Amino acid sequence: MAGIERRRVLAAGSGVALTAALASACGSNTGRGGDGSGAGLSQWYHQYGEPGTERAVKRYAAAYKKAHVSVQWRPGDYDRQTAAALLTDSGPDVFEVNGPLLDQIQGGQVVDLTAEVEPVKDDFNQAVLAPKIWQGKVWGIPQVIDMQMLYYRKSALKAAGVAPPASVDELVDAAGKLTTKKAKGLFLGNDGGVGVLSGTPLFAAGLSLIGEDGKVGFDDPAAARVLGKIRQLYADKSLLLGAPTDWSDPSAFIQGLTAMQWSGLWALPQIKKALGDDFGVLPFPKDGSGGKPSVPVGAYGSAVSARSKKKAEAKAFAKWLWVERTDFQQDFALSYGFHIPARISLAKKAKQLQEGAAADAVRFATEHGYAEPLLWTSADRTAYQDALSRIIKDGANPESELKGVVRKVNAELQRAKRK
Repeated sequence: MAGIERRRVLAAGSGVALTAALASACGSNTGRGGDGSGAGLSQWYHQYGEPGTERAVKRYAAAYKKAHVSVQWRPGDYDRQTAAALLTDSGPDVFEVNGPLLDQIQGGQVVDLTAEVEPVKDDFNQAVLAPKIWQGKVWGIPQVIDMQMLYYRKSALKAAGVAPPASVDELVDAAGKLTTKKAKGLFLGNDGGVGVLSGTPLFAAGLSLIGEDGKVGFDDPAAARVLGKIRQLYADKSLLLGAPTDWSDPSAFIQGLTAMQWSGLWALPQIKKALGDDFGVLPFPKDGSGGKPSVPVGAYGSAVSARSKKKAEAKAFAKWLWVERTDFQQDFALSYGFHIPARISLAKKAKQLQEGAAADAVRFATEHGYAEPLLWTSADRTAYQDALSRIIKDGANPESELKGVVRKVNAELQRAKRK
């Protein structure tokens, strides 16, 4: 994807801080003047880096005839800004929310949008809708899907006699065989995958972060096994490290510095322009007999503030834009970057997503997509991320490292239940 902020919906799940430059943008009047006057509806967006996005969302707002909607573009730390604003009467009526929103739900800061979503609930990609659901109610409407996947250079694999890897063992083997004096076999980011992988290997082993039973989903020997294999990639020196750009940018792959690269769907147009048909895409391959291919997905959601003086009007606008106006939803997903509409029916109809690698990506997201669960907190993410770093880069024992993470997650789950 073109902009750092739009990637954050996935980067939050990987604990990575991207450093690409943002396109400049100017804020607009909220329609409430920051003084709680309540004139019209105020809608907040984080600052997207893709040219044209700001103009587009203002055009959508202007097309709404039942209320005046003023859009505010929010550069900087959007999550921190919204967290503070939701405690006041001068915050937004409608706003974007990044990833799981348990704290906002339990804090009474957002309103129930179940009735607005219900008519088309089954048409949303269920992996990105799930983190917006708490106690059977929908609290946010997914806007657009971003995803990560594995890119591979067809000619490089053919020359090395390597088949596209279908398991983690095959991935480790392929990375080794594809590593030469001039190129590495695989690029998972300049930190060896610590930042971007997150729970992806766990899902590939048939596990999860938080199970459907509300308990830790990776308290299993298979978790240590698969993370040990990621460590092997690092130890074997099959990974590209210190590339000029990080995993979110496909330059290393395009320039032939690596035969395979983990990156996002947003990179696909750039790769296709540079390499033509000399590339393919894959989900993260499965590990073990109980494993399954794994694809991280994420979606910003549209939510309504509980402090809004015009909750009914705000809910009606959110429904109009993100449920009823499918033309705007399609435009938002594909006219200013390369993303998948959150609605399955729209993804199937999008011409840009009907052929080749793009069609494969949509299928991966639908069949193998996972998102961070609602109960996965920032404290959980930090504990897991730190353990992953020690396992991959320092060779720490995966079993003992994961035991510490399990204890932390159990404590967080108990804290959530007490609220």
